Amino acid sequence: MPGAAQAENRGERPGGADLSVRIHALPGVAQPGQPLSYRVEVHNAGPEDAVLPLLVVRLPHGVDVLSVNVAECVPGRTTNEVICPSQQDVLAGTDGGVTISGIVRTGAHGPLTATAALTSEVVDADETNNSARLTTQVDEGADLAVRLARKTRQGRLVTMDAVVHNRGPRTVRDASVFLRTVKARFLSAEGARCHAYAGYVGCALGAVGSGSRINLRLAFRARRTAPKARATVYSSHVGDRRPANNMARIRL
Repeated sequence: MPGAAQAENRGERPGGADLSVRIHALPGVAQPGQPLSYRVEVHNAGPEDAVLPLLVVRLPHGVDVLSVNVAECVPGRTTNEVICPSQQDVLAGTDGGVTISGIVRTGAHGPLTATAALTSEVVDADETNNSARLTTQVDEGADLAVRLARKTRQGRLVTMDAVVHNRGPRTVRDASVFLRTVKARFLSAEGARCHAYAGYVGCALGAVGSGSRINLRLAFRARRTAPKARATVYSSHVGDRRPANNMARIRL
């Protein structure tokens, strides 16, 4: 009889919940000072439901957490830890996930390492896929800078020079300058395509190579009092390790 019982046990289907977790980063190469998002996905292959699973995500120290798209997630013991306790069971065969949005610190250097670990009150026969680890490289970025200088003022007509310099090492192909001109109306620009938008002037510079510069000359019609102008140079795709010189101010 014991032999028959042992044979029956060997034929039983194992219980528990087979949990797994994966982690992805977007973009695949991080840029200093630019956004970086982590998508963590969980899956329960069954055969049983995962009872009150707990997901713990640890982001690199070079990334500051900005937001999490799941309300149940809370900060952990450190500023870079996110804990997501589920308020309900994860049914067998279903998926879930969380997106953590952050920003790469300007002084961060790669690789950036993020980890995710998933646990449940149900026994998991295969715990090898209950955790995931992801490394992301950090690009060197560029060093954009802008400088303003007033050239002339004849009555209400003011001309101003703006110089954009890229100290590298990366070429910036989408550099733009945004100017805030309080109490001054934009008239024309030389050296870039510029358009006025409700108190702002946007100038598309195009490619700025490492070690090169672009000179702009802009004309405004000002009021009697000397208005203030503020310029900011920006790239949507290339990070900047020294953002302090991305802005300049002048009184026209």
